Amino acid sequence: MAGVVVVTGAALLIARGVSTWTIDEHLGGRLPECVAVDPRRPTQVYCGTARAGLFRSRDSGRNWEPVGPGIDHPMVTAVDVGHAEQADGFGIVYAGTEPSAVFRSDTAGDSWVDLAGLRALPSADTWSFPPRPDTHHVRWLEADVRVADRVFVAIEAGALVRTFDGGRTWRDRVRGGPYDTHTAVTHPLAPGRIYSAAGDGYFESTDAGDSWRSPEDGLKHLYLVGVAADPADPDTVIVSATDGPGSAYWPRRAEAYVYRKTGLKRWELAMSGLAEAKGTTAGRFATHAGEPGVIYAANNHGLFRSDDAGRSWKALDLPWPEPGLEDGVEALACLPE
Repeated sequence: MAGVVVVTGAALLIARGVSTWTIDEHLGGRLPECVAVDPRRPTQVYCGTARAGLFRSRDSGRNWEPVGPGIDHPMVTAVDVGHAEQADGFGIVYAGTEPSAVFRSDTAGDSWVDLAGLRALPSADTWSFPPRPDTHHVRWLEADVRVADRVFVAIEAGALVRTFDGGRTWRDRVRGGPYDTHTAVTHPLAPGRIYSAAGDGYFESTDAGDSWRSPEDGLKHLYLVGVAADPADPDTVIVSATDGPGSAYWPRRAEAYVYRKTGLKRWELAMSGLAEAKGTTAGRFATHAGEPGVIYAANNHGLFRSDDAGRSWKALDLPWPEPGLEDGVEALACLPE
């Protein structure tokens, strides 16, 4: 792996190296919120910010430029890149905002189209973000890694919705599905499967979100933030979990755990090598298909790597600039060579 992108509220940080690491710092003061790497062209990276819109890098994060003519809101809360290849070799880019809207770019970020059908869904009138009840936002975008134009959109809070045609038409939330998804991931070895870490618990679907189950045996903390699956085994899953939002994001009050399950077995704590839960913010995870069995995790204590699919962790000794990760992590992504 060439690097790992760590998004904090203070800056976007890129750790590069193998035995010796360096840290690049970018977008300071712009409140970075989310990051995505183009799977077809990994030199192309996108970062959404809370006050200055969307930024793009064409050189693996070394230089950044604002993009987004057509994105109507400065708060870009989610971004992802589809795996379907365009004629120019780049993936389709999706950006989510507050207030809730999704925009699509078929030009690697040069121009955007508002996928307005999202806001016409019947559930839209019920969407609300509790700390600011007069608004809501797209918390997560997941472009399916197996199926072109299938995209899952998590609204905070109120729905996990879907489009199967790149945003032309939309499917609303379903009964029994997650209400407050924070992270959702798909898996290249499991067509139709999607995992949801939500404020209302853990959810899995094997039919692209038509129906859901919530295997939570062993989970003692049910406010979930991050989720990842072993790139080599879709049945091995990890989550970060707390008792609620008050113990998830702010270091002074934080108490977060990592759990792991395989197949139909119950969840078990997977904290070996991590800092103790008290004082630890909810972890964010990242994986890459080129590293089977490897999962990266980041929280306010640093960046960690597991090479046994989350059974144990090792802290990476990195020269973080101040304030580093001490205020917690917003997002994480692998930056392959």
